Amino acid sequence: MFRIFRPLRAARAAGFRLPAAGLMLALAAMLSAPSAMSPAAAQPAEDDGGFVTHRLALQVSDDDEAAMRSALDIAANVSRFYSDKAEEVDIRIVVYGPGLTMLRPDRTPVMERLTSFEQSMPNVAFVACGNTLDTLEREEGSRPEIVPFAEVVEAGVAELIRLDEEGFTIVKP
Repeated sequence: MFRIFRPLRAARAAGFRLPAAGLMLALAAMLSAPSAMSPAAAQPAEDDGGFVTHRLALQVSDDDEAAMRSALDIAANVSRFYSDKAEEVDIRIVVYGPGLTMLRPDRTPVMERLTSFEQSMPNVAFVACGNTLDTLEREEGSRPEIVPFAEVVEAGVAELIRLDEEGFTIVKP
């Protein structure tokens, strides 16, 4: 996401200023040239058998039932879309900050759907932020329980960065 603008940010950080015409030419050149910036980002990943695997990461960072439901709807729709085309898709739902409520069995408004996903969609993984869990443990006096099928990573935002660098498309519903 936002890959085509990284060279422009780097040029600005180095002190270069592009006039409007130069900016338009540079942008046109980047869009028309083969991507040397991030080949993984330019194309879906290929596994050993030559099959294409599409990659999607959904960010849930708000304690908002509508956003949680939207992330699950998007995951289901994208999974179904590629399944109908006999193509693979790897979907990660990365949850951090106030959005961690989504993965807490005692508080989540979407527990039934989470269980359904865990049972029927092996291509969808749930990822919880360890930093958020640490913060909640300090605030609440004990580490909150999360659904057993969620993977815990050290930092949710760092995980999104890593996934972006691996060619995942990042979407925040």
